[in-house]
Amino acid sequence: MHMRGKVAVVTGASRGIGAATAKLLARHGAAVAVNYFQSETAAGEVVAAIREAGGTAVAVKGDVRDAGQCEAMAREVKEKLGDVDALVLNAAISFPVMPFLKYKWDDFREKLVGELGAAFLCCKAFVPGMVERRRGSVIAISSGLSRWPGEGFCAHSTAKSGLDSFAKSLALELGPYGVRVNVVAPGLTLTDATSFLSQKEKDGAAQMTPLKRVGLPEDVAGAVLFLASDEARFITGTYLPVSGGSHMP
Repeated sequence: MHMRGKVAVVTGASRGIGAATAKLLARHGAAVAVNYFQSETAAGEVVAAIREAGGTAVAVKGDVRDAGQCEAMAREVKEKLGDVDALVLNAAISFPVMPFLKYKWDDFREKLVGELGAAFLCCKAFVPGMVERRRGSVIAISSGLSRWPGEGFCAHSTAKSGLDSFAKSLALELGPYGVRVNVVAPGLTLTDATSFLSQKEKDGAAQMTPLKRVGLPEDVAGAVLFLASDEARFITGTYLPVSGGSHMP
């Protein structure tokens, strides 16, 4: 029960890595706010699963790219669950996968501004409370593509690289207040976001991975649990690949 008595917020938690993370944090004692934007039914199913397992969770709607909605979400979470100890920046900002020469600036900008805006605005809403209490943990879900780019992923790689740098800057500035900030960088993980890949592509990726498989959402959730817990109390500013060894810094 590494998170007993703590409150966690997971953005984009209605499916995939976010849902797995919310469930695992709750299983280890955290009261979890399951953020969603449009997938109300899916978020409700995550909350129901947590409650059926004996945990505590609430679904909280909010577009994390909007300052007012982030602030409203922070007020709602505090009212329903209490002060937030862990913030997981997981909400996905969609983007087209295509070569740079075919990319449109508007699509590139939407990904870049959306990704960094969501992280900035969520931290603005939740981090001041952590600073006031002089404790807290922020975990940003990045991607191995932030350091090892892939063809067609220029917008995603650029946005996630920015997220990595943002997290390091916050780790430096917030450390004196007892707030830790870390990055978890998944490799290829089986979620809705990677469903467009063929089985051949997934099998090929698995063969290039030392552990000979691709990732599952629960693999990433385990890393988040560790960094959110007091077991990682002296770890901040780190970039943790969860890739089965395919990405070795």
